[in-house]
Amino acid sequence: MKIYFANGLFALADRMFNEYVVEKIRKMDSNIEVYLPQENGDINDKMNYADSIKIAQEDNKELLSSDLVVAILDGDTMDDGVASEIGVAFGKEIPVIGVYTDLRQHGFENPEKLEAVKTIGENPFAYINNYTIGLIKMNGMMVNNIDDMLEGIKKYSEK
Repeated sequence: MKIYFANGLFALADRMFNEYVVEKIRKMDSNIEVYLPQENGDINDKMNYADSIKIAQEDNKELLSSDLVVAILDGDTMDDGVASEIGVAFGKEIPVIGVYTDLRQHGFENPEKLEAVKTIGENPFAYINNYTIGLIKMNGMMVNNIDDMLEGIKKYSEK
C-alpha cells in the first residue's frame, strides 16, 4: 500500500510533526510505503529552485500512484496545497483520511459555547471548509487524533 502524506511543510513545527506521524505509519507495516513531500529534495529543498510545474508534476506523480491520502487539516486554515491534493484525490477516487485535531472542536454539548455562537463575533468552535470536508467524507473518513488515523490506515490496508 502506498500512502501520500499531505500537510504543510514550510514551518519547522509542521516538518517535525510530519516526521513524527510518518514514522508511526511506517512502523505499522513494512508493506506500507509513505510519500512525504518534504523528503523530496528535488522540489522541496528551498535552498534550490523548483518552479510550479515541476512541483505539480512531482507531487501529482506520487499522489496519483497512491492508494490512500492522509491529509492533515490543522491550522488557522488548512494548507492550500493540502486542499488541492484532496481535490485531486477525490477526482481520481483515491480515499482520504482527513486528520483534524483542533481542540476547539470539543465541548459541542456545552450550553455556554452553544449560546455564544448566537453573538456576533463569538464562535468558540473551529471552522473548516465544509466543501473540502464533504469531499473527504464522500470517499474516505475524518478522524480527530493520530491513533484513529492509524486505525483508519489499517482498515484501508486490509481491503
